[in-house]
Amino acid sequence: MSTVEAIKNFFLHTGAAWVLWLLFALSFISIAVVIERVIVFRTKGTDLKRLADKLDAHLASGDLDKARASLRDEPSLCARVADAGLRLAARGPATAEKGMQSAMAIERSLLEARLAYLGTLGNNAPFIGLFGTVIGIILAFNELGKAQTGGNGQMASQAVMGSIAEALVATAVGIVVALPAVASYNYFQRWMSTLLADAEALSNLVLAYLCAAPETTSSPVTATSKRVAAESKERISSVHESHVPQEAL
Repeated sequence: MSTVEAIKNFFLHTGAAWVLWLLFALSFISIAVVIERVIVFRTKGTDLKRLADKLDAHLASGDLDKARASLRDEPSLCARVADAGLRLAARGPATAEKGMQSAMAIERSLLEARLAYLGTLGNNAPFIGLFGTVIGIILAFNELGKAQTGGNGQMASQAVMGSIAEALVATAVGIVVALPAVASYNYFQRWMSTLLADAEALSNLVLAYLCAAPETTSSPVTATSKRVAAESKERISSVHESHVPQEAL
């Protein structure tokens, strides 16, 4: 028996039903991933303007300890990034900036976790469904060969059309599975960009104060620091107003 015959017999024996079950299983996993990511992303989000105002009140007086204390109950990405900079403030603005960049990279990796599954499923689910359709067509032509051998052409034609119609269901299911996965992946990518933009805006506010008054953590800030911080707050307000609402799916 040739390799082609062996593969054909395998497909004739297994059929295309297992492809549909595979698509259903992948779809259930994607639903679980979406729910889990919504919970994580909601935890990482915050009211940027409220947090910036709270930090500004402490940073304006040069009290970095109180600024850090105000972030302890904040689980958001912005708070974790700002806290990383404030923790290293005594080592200088450059060190604080590197610390915030590192914290942002870590938070980004946490946000990206399992998103690749949604992207991969969205790109490949139609091909999995097409694979099921190909198997169904193999079965249909096999039935056609048997029917023609029996000499009943009309019955053979009906059997083939019915088998092909059933085979196309696999492609339809593949598309149905892919569309929500792609939509969810794009939504989370946009949401992640918003969270990272918030964190960057808040880190700029922290750096504005650290760069303007680097000599001590307890010294009052100068007029320059207030001006630079005000500019950062204006950028935060503009970013906050331009962001799309972060409702759950």
